[in-house]
Amino acid sequence: MMWVELALVLAAIFLGARVGGLGLGTVAAVGLAVLVFVFGMPPGAPPQNVLGMIVCVVTAAATMQAAGGLDYLVSIAARMLEAHPQRITFIAPLVAYAFSFAAGTGHVAYALLPVIAEVARKAGVRPERPMSISAIASQQAITACPISAATVGLLGLLSPQGITLGDILMVCIPSTLLGVLSGALAVAWKGKPLDKDADYQARLARGEVQPPPPIPKLEGQALTRARGSVIVFLVAAVGVVILGLFPDLRPAYEAGDKTVRIDMAQAIMITMLAAAGVNMLFFGAGAEKTLKGSIMNAGVIALISIAGLAWMGSSFFEGNRPAIVDGISGVIKDHPGIFAVGLFALSILLFSQAATVSTLMPVGIALGLAPSTLIGVFPAVNGYFFLPTYGTLLAAIAFDQTGTTRIGKYVLNHSFMVPGLVATIVACAAGVLIAQAVV
Repeated sequence: MMWVELALVLAAIFLGARVGGLGLGTVAAVGLAVLVFVFGMPPGAPPQNVLGMIVCVVTAAATMQAAGGLDYLVSIAARMLEAHPQRITFIAPLVAYAFSFAAGTGHVAYALLPVIAEVARKAGVRPERPMSISAIASQQAITACPISAATVGLLGLLSPQGITLGDILMVCIPSTLLGVLSGALAVAWKGKPLDKDADYQARLARGEVQPPPPIPKLEGQALTRARGSVIVFLVAAVGVVILGLFPDLRPAYEAGDKTVRIDMAQAIMITMLAAAGVNMLFFGAGAEKTLKGSIMNAGVIALISIAGLAWMGSSFFEGNRPAIVDGISGVIKDHPGIFAVGLFALSILLFSQAATVSTLMPVGIALGLAPSTLIGVFPAVNGYFFLPTYGTLLAAIAFDQTGTTRIGKYVLNHSFMVPGLVATIVACAAGVLIAQAVV
């Protein structure tokens, strides 16, 4: 029966991925219902702390966007890129990485991509080079960001084993940065220069290349609000990191005859939700605009996807724990790289680092994999570039009017494959080595 139940789980994941968006979570809930009501399996449990942290972090980022903070950051990034246009293949992915790292979501790349495409074109640099690795960098940063849904999910799973936020960051920040720089190097000389690219020259002759829309110009009160919202969000993010690195700074309270210190999940939720409140009270982040922003939309999708997928996965695993653990624990322990491949493959289907963490990392823990190994292979959850169907990839293709960023004839030979594979493999390899030294 386990194989029948596994087939049901995989079918729910596949169909949910085909539906897309909220379908990942809702179709997974259909699979959960069948497992519980038809097969009589234990219902498992949704990852409550992870869901709570995602709600609070996304709300804080969405209020920053509503207050104009994201537009303000884009204007700063544009000046940085225009200052060194010939080096854009290396500067652009670092800027994209920094944006995602600060905001906790890769969807901020939508605001950067048209700027990167235009600066590259004006500098005579083939836009495919910076565009492809920048889209990858915005994903890699999620597995190094202290407030991303994926990182807080991993922290929630590993904290009972004594892992702190500092442990994860000490491994994943250097490993993902090394992966991004390796990916940039892999595409630095890819393709023909624009003046020798026949397809681009034909588009230029037909008048199909148009300037991008202007970056919103912030002045007066709008600029003050935007700056204030960014400062509030970044202070909250830094506060979360400090509380993670120094647990003794977290508040404690008396519970009966003992002193209890709040855990990291509670610290993240309180800090980030309070930051959202400050942005709404003092920096003009309207409630309606916050709800309608792209960051909030992406966060709601992630929330529902994780709720359905993680709950279904928990039910399947709890109902078949002995068979799963006994059957594959030896192989995984001897060859932990297989687990990394599993994370990569599942992320291709789920289009979500956080959902992949919630679904498969508990299995790695149950199999007895060392926390250092799980942290080291964490960047493997960035595999959803493999199929060129994710939003940021499609946006990069659309914003590059030169036509150099594209999906190949055979689909998988698209612009993002080489930088994506290089960045992920290097990040995982470096992560495992660093984790063995510091965790």
